[in-house]
Amino acid sequence: MTDHISEIFPLGLRLAGRRIVLVGGGSVTARRAASFVGAGAVVEVVSPEVCDDLAALAADGTLTWTARGYRPEDVDGAWLVHTATGDPTVDRQVVADADARHTFCVAAGDATSGTAWVPAVARLDDVVVSVTSSAGEDRNPRRSAHVRDAIADGLRTGTLPVRGTRPRPRAVVTTDPATAERPVGWVALVGGGPGRADLLTVRGRTLLAAADVVVVDRLAPRAVLDELAPDVEVIDVGKTSGFHPIAQEQINALLVEHALQGKGVVRLKGGDPYVFGRGGEELDECAAAGVPVEVVPGVTSSISVPAAVGIPVTHRGLSRGFTVLTGHEDIGKVPAASDHTVVLLMGVSRLAATAEGLVANGRDPGTPAAVVEDGFGARQRVTVGTLATIAERAVAAGVRPPAVTVVGEVVRRAPAWSAATDL
Repeated sequence: MTDHISEIFPLGLRLAGRRIVLVGGGSVTARRAASFVGAGAVVEVVSPEVCDDLAALAADGTLTWTARGYRPEDVDGAWLVHTATGDPTVDRQVVADADARHTFCVAAGDATSGTAWVPAVARLDDVVVSVTSSAGEDRNPRRSAHVRDAIADGLRTGTLPVRGTRPRPRAVVTTDPATAERPVGWVALVGGGPGRADLLTVRGRTLLAAADVVVVDRLAPRAVLDELAPDVEVIDVGKTSGFHPIAQEQINALLVEHALQGKGVVRLKGGDPYVFGRGGEELDECAAAGVPVEVVPGVTSSISVPAAVGIPVTHRGLSRGFTVLTGHEDIGKVPAASDHTVVLLMGVSRLAATAEGLVANGRDPGTPAAVVEDGFGARQRVTVGTLATIAERAVAAGVRPPAVTVVGEVVRRAPAWSAATDL
């Protein structure tokens, strides 16, 4: 006995400029007509009446509508026929007439009687996912749709392997037209967010799944590296305070070197590439070498880490704006208003000097402050105090990087502030 699935031969069709006949005027026909029109086909609809969507397509000349009942000669010369009249007798006749003319026919009302099937389709940047049900009585188009959606979602999120597809960056930046014809790869500067894998963007995951080389920072979401194929080269360029084993110039050179070998390169960073991430320098270096570059924004730790412990950087009635600093620069330029939040990155070692600088610039020593360690990480912890006490409290608690410090009235919204009894 023939396996029903083996009766189906998946096939792609070039329909541009070819005549397609659809019999029936309902919503199913309208959906299929729109798809066929999108493929460039010359679409003709035969039906005494049509739905509003089909009428609109006919009115603007997108398709031709013959306003009468079906006749066998309607399928003469058609490359493909589709019937969805709602009348089984008419649909069977359309299938038989098309078959007699060696023309494939889709029967939407009873797929087992037709000679062609319309698969569940999802279109991505560089691939079309098509899933077809079996041909027998156990045909299950809803399952096909679920499988299609699962595959498409996996490709979009990078949880299915797509290496080899070479997705070109959507925003290409280059300053060297002379290199336009040279075969090069691509570089994506991907913001990995605050370190947790599920806070990495969908676009970031997609590019990681397609990469040949990943150049990774210390604070990037390293758990995603376990998902990479074994032959992906991972280059660790992680830096810690006062220890930079690989200079930024070397990192720039690495990106260009591998891309000019035709490889797809992801520069995986913590936070956002442009928030104290030196992404602009890396983009400039790649662009000058004629390498296509895409920048994928990330969830910056300056906003997300405070949020992890219940601190919004702005809040009506408490803060109208915020400033982000690296913790040891330009303290004197920060607005001293009580309704302005200050977020300090990479500033644990200079916290005492920073607090003193803010007070000297006009901040009340009693201004609430919080230090959040390892935001979204396994050892996430928050230490609260005021500008007058936060440095001493941080030392007593053994606070260590990575940490984000928040100064301002918004700290009062943190559960840790409410729970503290010695402020």
